[in-house]
Amino acid sequence: MTAVPLWAWGVTLAVLAVLIVIDLVLTRGPESSLRAAAIESALWFGAALAFGAVLWLWRGPTTGSQYLAGYLLERALSVDNVFVFVLLFVSMRIPPELQKRILFLGVVGALVLRGVFIAAGGALIESVSWIFYVFGAMVLLAGARMFRAGEGGSGDNFAVRGLRRVLPVTEHYDGNRLLTRVSGRAMATPLLVALVAIAVTDVVFALDSIPAVFGVTRDLFVVFTSNAFAVLGLRALYFLLAGSADRFVYLKPGIALLLVFIGVKMLLYDVVHIPIWVSLVVIAVVAGGAIGASLWRDRRLRRLRGVPRPPAEPYPAAEPRQAAESRQAAESRQAAEPRGPVRT
Repeated sequence: MTAVPLWAWGVTLAVLAVLIVIDLVLTRGPESSLRAAAIESALWFGAALAFGAVLWLWRGPTTGSQYLAGYLLERALSVDNVFVFVLLFVSMRIPPELQKRILFLGVVGALVLRGVFIAAGGALIESVSWIFYVFGAMVLLAGARMFRAGEGGSGDNFAVRGLRRVLPVTEHYDGNRLLTRVSGRAMATPLLVALVAIAVTDVVFALDSIPAVFGVTRDLFVVFTSNAFAVLGLRALYFLLAGSADRFVYLKPGIALLLVFIGVKMLLYDVVHIPIWVSLVVIAVVAGGAIGASLWRDRRLRRLRGVPRPPAEPYPAAEPRQAAESRQAAESRQAAEPRGPVRT
């Protein structure tokens, strides 16, 4: 693994912290519209690509390509996280105005936990060389399981049961508080349960996704930064895709295919050398193809069922001048008519 100077780690962590603060300030409103979520997601994607460009210029095209492949892989895998979060929030009946706070805290917590996992995984690969093939087998089995499974599982039930054994949980929310007091007794709110469920769910996914990124590169700096930018864009991606989770029917098989490809690549690491550009092309084609095929299928089904397409213009067309004048005249006559006796 290539050593990266401490100053580079410090600058990178500072940049990530600044981006988190900016994201929090720009999205501090209680609601998140589809347009705002799309802009936020695009900004995170642009920030990830800008960091990749800096990495390309600083450490060369090989490292830059590894980062891009790792980021695209994590980005594709994170879409599956989003769909599980949708099911989790629906099952736990989290109010929409509180989902943004839970996702923010969950994303920051996931970033810290993934940093720990990445450091542990890198140390294991350095000290126990054959553990790399164990990671490859884990990724391959994860892809095979995803092919067989209908819906991705989540750790929400386990998290809820575990937290209820440790802390008493109230039945009602107390604003945006995670803990509250009832009759002088400290109790967890359902919001804390949701936060723990989000963290546990991401840990479950990280057990598959982090070994998969090690299949792209063993550079800890690249593994961490590609994970960081993918995870930090997760909240915006949630609000962008939450209402259309059922449209991406081919995404799960596509992700499963990517995991199988990475797992096989890791297991054949000493036998067949697959260039990084091949991995990059496979990730882009499979993920993009799965999303494109899902959208094409959804559009075709809507056309066959006769579902009208949404209007192309976001605003209604202007009225003809004569019709507008007639409508205004009618409104003026109606306003001038007496409205009956006034009661006091």
